[in-house]
Amino acid sequence: MEGGRTAHSALQLPLNIAEQQFPVYKISGTSGRGQLLKHAKIIFWDECTMAHKKSLEAMDRTLQELRKNSKLMGGALLILSGDFRQTLPVIPKSTPADEINACLKKSHLWPKVQILQLSKNMRVELSKDETAAHFAKILLQIGEGTYPTDQTTGLIELNSDFCNIATTENELIDKIYPNIIQNYTNVEWLFQRAILATKNNIVDDINFNILKKIPGEEKVEKSIDTMVSIEKSVNFPTEFLNSLQVPGMPLHCLRLKIGSPIILLRNLNSPKLCNGTRMIVKQLSNNVIEAELISGKNKGHSIYT
Repeated sequence: MEGGRTAHSALQLPLNIAEQQFPVYKISGTSGRGQLLKHAKIIFWDECTMAHKKSLEAMDRTLQELRKNSKLMGGALLILSGDFRQTLPVIPKSTPADEINACLKKSHLWPKVQILQLSKNMRVELSKDETAAHFAKILLQIGEGTYPTDQTTGLIELNSDFCNIATTENELIDKIYPNIIQNYTNVEWLFQRAILATKNNIVDDINFNILKKIPGEEKVEKSIDTMVSIEKSVNFPTEFLNSLQVPGMPLHCLRLKIGSPIILLRNLNSPKLCNGTRMIVKQLSNNVIEAELISGKNKGHSIYT
């Protein structure tokens, strides 16, 4: 949604919300965000099915307090959108039962939700693409649990009618980014493709291998790896600091090339520079990166960081 923000950013969701008994959002009524929530008539929460049930309950308590209104959501209309067949709340070291218990459907507020179902895939309808329609049909069957599975393993076996099959990482890269040497300067070509993975270390490995295929000199930027306090350096050696992978931050060794795509990991200047903004590296100097935005309404603009 254009101009939208993630729930954690917009609502200041506590990271440990699952551990709190009666959580609330830390939003001051006099702040800009607080004033916005006070006077908003409609609030849209997309992909809400990934949220913990306590996030919804915290929103109810927070809105009632900010708006001085004891009605549900402080009298504001909250529109939730999402699909429970997709990603559910991520609960570390949990069982499937724990994940289900954390879902919005398990909240005491769920019976008050009016459910409307959207059953027609408008993207497929408008494209009139038979291949896309077949793909959408199989996805729906997988989500409903009606797609055939292996009798012994219970796993879903996909064939070439559904997607391209790649048995190695290099084969996957070549299928998604064919003839990358000739096409990597084509912004539209790059923007139309991406490789998803389940873990960050897999993403890092794939990114490294794709970057090697792009011609040009590689520039390596390293994060600061020294302690402010000399006394604490004994407890935090350089090797340990270099191994840290902090969410929302790049790796210790950031490898870049002119023409390589990059993505912003945090909000710098919303809505122009926000988490998820994609860019292309145009120039690299000792302390400055010039990049061109390839997504959003500011597409084509250059930024310097």
